Amino acid sequence: MAGKIFYRERRNVSDGAKKPRFRVVAVSDSNLKVYSDHLRLSELEHIAKATDAELICLQKGTKKDKK
Repeated sequence: MAGKIFYRERRNVSDGAKKPRFRVVAVSDSNLKVYSDHLRLSELEHIAKATDAELICLQKGTKKDKK
């Protein structure tokens, strides 16, 4: 059974900043330890391919009206 790697885009990094833009949030059904806080998408893809895992991007939520 293939594992799943959940990741999201960092908030304070813009395009062209030459900084890693993604953060691993969770790993499911895989014996994997991640020691880096921020990763590039190509690095995530290499890890997923090597561990036979599926990459799942978490979408940003919408702001709810505060009353």
